[in-house]
Amino acid sequence: MHEKHVAAQLKIKEWQVKNTLKLMAEGGTIPFIARYRKEITGNLDEVQLQSIKDEWERIEELEKRRAYILKQIAEQGKLSPELERAIREVAGLEELEDLYLPYKPRRKSRADAAREKGLEPIARMIYEQKNDRFLQEISAIAAGLPGGKQEALQGARDIVAEWISEDAVLRSKMRMLFDKEAVLFAKVSRGKKDNPEAQKYRDYFEHTEALHRCPSHRILAISRGEHQGFLKVTVKPDEERALQQMRRHVLHGYSDATEQVKIAMVDSWERLLQPSLESEFLQKARDRADEEAIAVFAANARQLLLAPPLGQKKILAIDPGFRTGCKVVVINENGAYLRSDAIFPHEPQNDFSGAERTILKLVDEFAPEAIAIGNGTAGRETEAFIQKVMGNTMSVYMVNEAGASIYSAGAVAREEFPSLDVTIRGAISIGRRLLDPLAELVKIDPGNIGVGQYQHDVNQTSLKKKLDTVVVSSVNAVGVNLNTASRHLLAYVSGLGPVLAKNIVDYREQLGGFNSRDQLKEVPRLGSRVFEQCAGFLRVKGAKNPLDDSAVHPERYGLVKKIAADLGTTVADLLQSPQQLSGVQLVNYVNEDEGLGLLTLTDIIKELSKPGLDPRGTFVQVGFSDTVRKISDLDSGLELNGIITNITDFGAFVDIGVKQDGLVHISQMCDRFIKHPLEVVSLGQHVKVRVMEVDAQRKRISLTMKFDHA
Repeated sequence: MHEKHVAAQLKIKEWQVKNTLKLMAEGGTIPFIARYRKEITGNLDEVQLQSIKDEWERIEELEKRRAYILKQIAEQGKLSPELERAIREVAGLEELEDLYLPYKPRRKSRADAAREKGLEPIARMIYEQKNDRFLQEISAIAAGLPGGKQEALQGARDIVAEWISEDAVLRSKMRMLFDKEAVLFAKVSRGKKDNPEAQKYRDYFEHTEALHRCPSHRILAISRGEHQGFLKVTVKPDEERALQQMRRHVLHGYSDATEQVKIAMVDSWERLLQPSLESEFLQKARDRADEEAIAVFAANARQLLLAPPLGQKKILAIDPGFRTGCKVVVINENGAYLRSDAIFPHEPQNDFSGAERTILKLVDEFAPEAIAIGNGTAGRETEAFIQKVMGNTMSVYMVNEAGASIYSAGAVAREEFPSLDVTIRGAISIGRRLLDPLAELVKIDPGNIGVGQYQHDVNQTSLKKKLDTVVVSSVNAVGVNLNTASRHLLAYVSGLGPVLAKNIVDYREQLGGFNSRDQLKEVPRLGSRVFEQCAGFLRVKGAKNPLDDSAVHPERYGLVKKIAADLGTTVADLLQSPQQLSGVQLVNYVNEDEGLGLLTLTDIIKELSKPGLDPRGTFVQVGFSDTVRKISDLDSGLELNGIITNITDFGAFVDIGVKQDGLVHISQMCDRFIKHPLEVVSLGQHVKVRVMEVDAQRKRISLTMKFDHA
């Protein structure tokens, strides 16, 4: 039943859902299932597999809640057959909670106090509106109350107001009204208008907007302002429209009882129903904003993680600075630390000649093949210095250093380089980012890598879960060198995790390096199931079996050997001359009993054609202007090269080589309408921009990607 629901929700076949859930129950990871079990799932990709997992977990949580609610109401002795049936049939969490609301434990309410006075029978007569007998009945009770008849009527109305607010059908109707017509009102908090800290929210000091049209970045900004005490926020539909719907639902006839219900109805709206639904819809809006912001953050993070590597080259890396100088390190082709020094080519020291000697000495001794410079403070000045010293003899790259300081002061860096200064660790990280961004960035909490919007305001549990999924997907999409990967990188490989990653690294040190994937079976606690999950994503360079350095899974080695034999060659020669594969008739190798179909066979042939090909592409350096190095060098109309450093709902930030990134608003990206910047730009993309406006005091640069070539 639930599998059918998931299939309908995701618009896929029920058998695909069942097979996917079975594979996951057996320990299959999403990267493994997506790549190596295509026939079983009907070629579902990672996004679809993750959606199945998320929807199934949502259903399981709903069923747990349903069982809990049934148990709680039964223990109260109030679970009628009709109520049980309604609870079992309801499909959504909101509707389920509405049914539970009258039975939910809560703090003592005004209605509870009225019940203690014996006013519930009176309230029932009023609520039913069948006759005015309550007027006679109330006299006896009123005699024993200090407030007399008025206190009795008020108490009865309190009970009726609570019943109205707990009416599941009415709540559903009012929820529909909120959904279509709720308006968000934001205004400045009393006494905060002139507060300097509140000025960042001045656009929302008197703000009104339909809630369902309010974009996620605005919801997050307003929520932050409210959280900091600078804004007051209200969400509600037109009050008269709401009361009109309530009248149609709760009023019957024109008796004195009906008049009492009218009073209770308004009280119910103002005191109970509206605040409850306001809270619910504000939370839904924040959840939606969180979800959208997290999705943007995840897309940015994936693009950053999958940025093309420079490749295995010896790097001279510089963490630039003015007063404290520039920290210089040399790392080898695998990112191992070789040497460090400090230079002071900028103010206040201005020791250009000493810095030049140090750089030339390191270049002469270690012969680096490229120079990496952090793009932070003094980055462009350091680039100019290096270009004067080296001329055109070596490639110089500006590297995004976001999060490098977090890494250098953290536990991972201390573990790697316990005797090195924090600043030296930062320079090493900058060099490694050029060498292999993915391998280095996995050591940093994804929330600190400087992409996305309002990442510290969104639900941190959801953000971490999403980003962990992105990191796992990225690492497995690229594959990992078994003999050089850190335990932090290995931990993200399908089926492994921190404990097994450490065991692999420890065993690698004892072994002196892996010669084959098969040796993984000797790693403590790495059993056959884990080997199945991880082996295809681990690469062994220079292995005796060349397939160990490919994405072909060991379970298919026999197949590849058969294909090679049928072509009259060996596996090694086949990989050297993959053009031979053009004559292979894949249909001849289909074996349904072994789950081997055309989808898997096509993947294998593709991999054999370009074994171990890095999917990240080739590194390309952006060419910043030599004459534009600081914000004061900018003028309106200036055309510049830039690189996309961050993408939000409202636009993209572009590094144009002046320390402060400029903003291309979504309306300035192209001539056609787009819903989101991700439709036309990606992180790390090289773009041509024109300066529209510069506000040096506020450090704001407005850019456009639209060019009039007429």
